[in-house]
Amino acid sequence: MPRTQYQNFVFFNYFVSQSEIMTDESKKTLDQLQEIRSLMERSSRFISLSGLSGVFAGVVALVGAYFAKNYIDINFSGNLERVNPRYYSTEQIVDGALYLGALGLLIVIVAVIGGVFFTFRKSKKTDQPVWGSASWRMIINLLIPLASGGFFCIVLMSYNMWILVAPTTLIFYGLSLIHGSKYTLNDIRYLGVLEIILGFLGCVFPGHGLIIWAIGFGILHIVYGAYMYLKYERNA
Repeated sequence: MPRTQYQNFVFFNYFVSQSEIMTDESKKTLDQLQEIRSLMERSSRFISLSGLSGVFAGVVALVGAYFAKNYIDINFSGNLERVNPRYYSTEQIVDGALYLGALGLLIVIVAVIGGVFFTFRKSKKTDQPVWGSASWRMIINLLIPLASGGFFCIVLMSYNMWILVAPTTLIFYGLSLIHGSKYTLNDIRYLGVLEIILGFLGCVFPGHGLIIWAIGFGILHIVYGAYMYLKYERNA
């Protein structure tokens, strides 16, 4: 082999070997960067939220809606538009507010207990901490719109605007999900948008607030929770 061809051959082999080394090093660097990114996301986002908690909350909401519907049918002839002093006594209205308020609070408490249970169960399986700066930031950002919506609903009831209470809870709940989604899984944002749309539909079509409420807090939660479980947890 002539000298020039031999030199080219040696240079070519050297170039190929160096390229392979650089490729291996690039892959290692990329893997390290992906691992660092994953660790940063885990530290900045609360990802232990379980999809089963959404399914459980949806079932609880549907059960609560059933009891609320029965109470409204028996005590207010199934029509919240007529809940005002012209048709019912102040005592009946106050009793209705206390009953439905207590029922709503009970639904929230039971749903939260179930959510905590399923979240702790998921955190043990995935070996991820439940409480941390990300989880506290998510809770605070969820509570701000929720608390605002709760006070606004009390104002609506004080003016006997009961018909707007159910859709209002959906709107503020959707806002809280969007507000807190930046500290947890992004999929929650889409659930929040759907809740807001349903809430405005309840305002546009008065008299169907409880049905729309059951769809938003019940059916949507079940569908969303099942989707999240199949996407993130089934094969974990």
